[in-house]
Amino acid sequence: MLLHLLAVGDVVGEGGQDILRRRLGELKEEHGVHFTVVNGENASGVGITPRQARGIFEAGADVITLGNHTWNRIQIAEYLDKEPNILRPANYAGRVPGRGFGVYSGPGGVRIGVLNLMGRLDLNSNLDSPFRSADYLLRSARCDITVVDFHAEATSEKGAMGWYLDGRAQAVWGTHTHVPTADAQVLPKGAGFVTDLGMTGPVRSVLGIKPENSLNLFLGGLPRRYEEAEGNCKLNSCLFVIDTEKKRCVDVRRVDIQE
Repeated sequence: MLLHLLAVGDVVGEGGQDILRRRLGELKEEHGVHFTVVNGENASGVGITPRQARGIFEAGADVITLGNHTWNRIQIAEYLDKEPNILRPANYAGRVPGRGFGVYSGPGGVRIGVLNLMGRLDLNSNLDSPFRSADYLLRSARCDITVVDFHAEATSEKGAMGWYLDGRAQAVWGTHTHVPTADAQVLPKGAGFVTDLGMTGPVRSVLGIKPENSLNLFLGGLPRRYEEAEGNCKLNSCLFVIDTEKKRCVDVRRVDIQE
């Protein structure tokens, strides 16, 4: 069958949660989506609470992935152990709550493996290698297809991961930088790839926050708390069409909404 999988970029603040709640359902219906993965690590601006995670599931997410702000709202820790459909990066070093890989049931009983990884370059060096972590987890994975959210800063590291997993994963996308890229493509061995999904949050902003907050930082001002920007929001996502029998992505394209 052709599985339509939707990957949604980082949900930022109340505005991002609001547009997700209002528009995700119609987006899924319009494109015949069977399975949806949403990066929710910025639902609180930085981090996510159990209440916000439940809201993202109610909006239509099948799986929530996280990233470098996983522990900014420490109350999520216990929830990560209890809820199998929320993932934190699998390559966190040491013993931390939750899991980074899960296998979920899709249409017709297809087993969908979802892997959440985080990059080390210019982001967090206190991590296990995401490449070796992928090797270890995928070696024994019992699933029909595998999709990967690679939460990373450097576009080069994201691109390298796409090529590294080509032939072993059917979809690899980047998150974290909040800026949608225009390089959606199917790699030679059948992995659908895009460097970054973008974000789901305020349009008139710097990565979802008030521009004056960012300007203050770059102009040498005293540190201050980031505040979510106001106004119209956007929803950035990509649709991956995967042939589950041939285990190849046959199409990947941007599916964005801007209000």
